Amino acid sequence: MLVAPLVLPLFFMLAACDSLWRKEPEKAPLARVGENYLYLEDVEGLTGAELSPGDSAAFVSNLITTWAVRQLLFSRAQINLPEEKIREFESLVSDYRAELYTRAYKEALVAQMEDTLVGAEDLEEFYESEKDNFRLQEKILQLRFIELPRQFLNREEVTERLKRFREEDLKFLDSVGVQFKKLHFNDSLWVPVSRVIREIKPLTYDNEAEYLKKDHFFELEDSTGVYLSRVVDVMDAGEMAPQSYIEPTIRQVLLNRRKMKYLKSLETDLINEALGQKELEIYEKE
Repeated sequence: MLVAPLVLPLFFMLAACDSLWRKEPEKAPLARVGENYLYLEDVEGLTGAELSPGDSAAFVSNLITTWAVRQLLFSRAQINLPEEKIREFESLVSDYRAELYTRAYKEALVAQMEDTLVGAEDLEEFYESEKDNFRLQEKILQLRFIELPRQFLNREEVTERLKRFREEDLKFLDSVGVQFKKLHFNDSLWVPVSRVIREIKPLTYDNEAEYLKKDHFFELEDSTGVYLSRVVDVMDAGEMAPQSYIEPTIRQVLLNRRKMKYLKSLETDLINEALGQKELEIYEKE
């Protein structure tokens, strides 16, 4: 009778331990090839919610077959391919794995690089030193243009205001701009002729020289709309590109140079640190 009070607490302790150490439910296997398993959770995210139960089952069955064939072919290849070919593939796999890891790590380090601002002085200095290498590959233009619907009623006033383009004209055009099919008012921005031809459909490479001239206003029309444009300035292919036009390119070049310099410094520091900590040893050949 004296034993009973001790038995019940021990029973509850064992029950509690069982709940604490109970294993997670085992994954549900769908197929096995040798020691490799395909589990239900491996394919759950691949079946779309829009599939019917029948289509979903067929889709999973096809996945299983594809997976099994690949596993079986891989197994047979490891047995039947020449050893030198297997060693070659293993080396390639190892190199590719290392490349993926190191590339991701370098990108993470570069993302933390603080020196990512390119100032106006840096841009101008690079442009002045390299501008002979920046020749235009095609004509570029500064212009403003509007595409109107063919049935637009106030066409004359819009044309006059686009030509004159004073502050009050710009305010008016902005106020009615919702009625335009297209508009471009930033006439300080350089635009390549290929882009202008895409936007103004009646223009072609055959007739663009007639219309795309400095200080020239033109009006064109086709079955879809009316195109009004004032060309402010033009630079031809072969001329030295203006700094503002190639500034994005210069900025990227400077950032890439900083990136390369940063990574080179990183590699040097990595080698020196590993040598100092005896993590790396380089043996001299006799």
